[in-house]
Amino acid sequence: MNIDLARTFLEIVDTGNFNRAAERLSVTQSTVSMRIRALEDELGRPLFVRSKSGTQLTAAGIQFRRYATTMVRTWEQARQELALPPGFRTVLTVGGQLSLWDRLLVQWIPWMRTAMPDVALKAEVGLSDGLMRHLIEGLLDLGIMYSPLSRPGLHIEKLLEEHLVLLSTRRRSVAEWDDDYVLVDWGPEFRAGHSQAFPDLKTPAITVGLGSLGLQHILAYGGSGYFPMRVARPYLAAGRLFEVSGAPDFRRPAYLVYAEDESREDWFATAVDGLRYVASLENED
Repeated sequence: MNIDLARTFLEIVDTGNFNRAAERLSVTQSTVSMRIRALEDELGRPLFVRSKSGTQLTAAGIQFRRYATTMVRTWEQARQELALPPGFRTVLTVGGQLSLWDRLLVQWIPWMRTAMPDVALKAEVGLSDGLMRHLIEGLLDLGIMYSPLSRPGLHIEKLLEEHLVLLSTRRRSVAEWDDDYVLVDWGPEFRAGHSQAFPDLKTPAITVGLGSLGLQHILAYGGSGYFPMRVARPYLAAGRLFEVSGAPDFRRPAYLVYAEDESREDWFATAVDGLRYVASLENED
């Protein structure tokens, strides 16, 4: 079976829509439809029921999902291991969100090189949805992210928590609202808590999806916003930022995600233990 057929099937399962699957795969919708028809012809069973509300798996599709996931993961593992440089027994591919790299993964990589020098490392940066997709497809062995989605066959555990505090470029209290407030989108949990804490807040003039961008903006032009305390400390010490008195703070958990596979060797458990150890050093009170 062409591995692209299994990939396309899993993409539709993940998005629930042929069109969105085509966008993610960078192919046309007709190509996606053709691949699914070819897959259904090979299996002799319909895999999806399409309607105006979306795409649903048939009973055969539900059964095939587990096999498709295993096929794609096995293919990627074989492809990576065949390309191993001399002196290495395996390659471990890890992906994380950008703001977690300096917090966790940059410290973990040298730990891993010392503990398991014969394991090659491949590192990637992405958003939660892309990292989840790569985990399902077998392109990643480990993912570190803020907003994982529960999927069959994936293990999810909380690694650490970010402590988000309201910072301003001038001394003030939360009662003096700042018209230059920058709303940083730290994910669905933060958005829910933020809306509850500030129910009457008008739409900010600036909303950003990347914390470092929001921080650079207020440092350059003034204003306020929510940022991790670990990032804030040097700016607080230098007097460039001030914690807004009376403002609520928020917790933002980060998670470790990997595929459940009892056949994994001991090096994988060592890698996971290393992440837990580094995370324990980085956790904030």
